[in-house]
Amino acid sequence: MRTQFAQEVAASGLPSGPGPQTPVTDAELAELPEPARRYLRFMGVPGRPRDWSFRMHTEARFKPALGESWRTAESWQYNSALSVARIYHMKLRFYGVPVIGRDIYLHGAGRLVVRALDLVTVENESGPDFDLAELVTWLNDAVLFAPSMLLGPATTWTAAGNDAFDLAFRDAGHLVTARVTVDALGAPLDFETDMRSMRDPATRKIRRARWSTTIHGWQEARGRRLPTGGRALWHLPDGDFPYAELTVQPGDMEFNVPPGAIA
Repeated sequence: MRTQFAQEVAASGLPSGPGPQTPVTDAELAELPEPARRYLRFMGVPGRPRDWSFRMHTEARFKPALGESWRTAESWQYNSALSVARIYHMKLRFYGVPVIGRDIYLHGAGRLVVRALDLVTVENESGPDFDLAELVTWLNDAVLFAPSMLLGPATTWTAAGNDAFDLAFRDAGHLVTARVTVDALGAPLDFETDMRSMRDPATRKIRRARWSTTIHGWQEARGRRLPTGGRALWHLPDGDFPYAELTVQPGDMEFNVPPGAIA
């Protein structure tokens, strides 16, 4: 999977960087709401140049549907800010058969593809709902792993009380929104949005649902803060459906790497 992932990223047509090399200053944060400033300082953004890409590998648990058991999963992803993009591959097994899932936001278009043995297509979804769903997932990644990607005219920051802020992000004619809740130090506790789409467990139709990621804790690595792990869940009328849990090791991530140099 890693080889196929690296080949697809290299062929994506994304910029090779580098991004701006001037460190972010406190003055650049002055107009942001206080919870957002607190968050960006906690994450170690001032004093560092803006991140323009990252590559991440994770081991995780994944639950494909309500009522199913947890399965171990492995994922690789590449995110770019120079041309907003997210290329995500995940592998897990169903009844002993390897299944590859791809979540992609590239050149303004979102897509979900699931293939058994990477040969037989089980699911192939695209269109306006998936453009927004994949873009807001990119936004979630930026909040948790590379917040300096959000410092620019594409992002609007709005206060939402003493310990939260709302984000609105624009790309390729799309607008996505989310709320980030932080603690007294500025550490993100939760990211929540209603702009992701899922297959309804009852009707099997694609529909929007409230989605959030909660964070288990934080660690420091090379001057930046990274989550120790987290959980993704859907908030459904009959209750919450947690479907993904992952842990993060500092060595799992590499920042500011060109798309052709991630093998």
